[in-house]
Amino acid sequence: MKYMLLIYGDEQALSETERQECYTESTQLAHEINSNGQYLAANPLHPTSMATSVRVRNGKRLVTDGPFAETREQLGGYFLIDAKNLDEAIAIAARIPTARKGTVEVRPVIEIPGLPTE
Repeated sequence: MKYMLLIYGDEQALSETERQECYTESTQLAHEINSNGQYLAANPLHPTSMATSVRVRNGKRLVTDGPFAETREQLGGYFLIDAKNLDEAIAIAARIPTARKGTVEVRPVIEIPGLPTE
């Protein structure tokens, strides 16, 4: 089953050095879970200051600068993995460096037949 591991944290919590160390450690984790056949994708996201939110209401598109919601922790990146079960996905989520300072949300992915694949 595929799981999306959504990484949340305070964008201001890490220094640039700590952020680079986090990227290095996350890259190592990606290589480790890739060797097990569990890695599908992973990327950090640019800060919320670069986000754009799109809504359609009554047939009209509304585009606003910024994230969907103002919160203390922001979505900062993700891992997409293939795990046997939730316990295995949680074990991988706990290894993501940001889990030590922020939150990693684990959500199963619904696979819809007929979607394009790479």
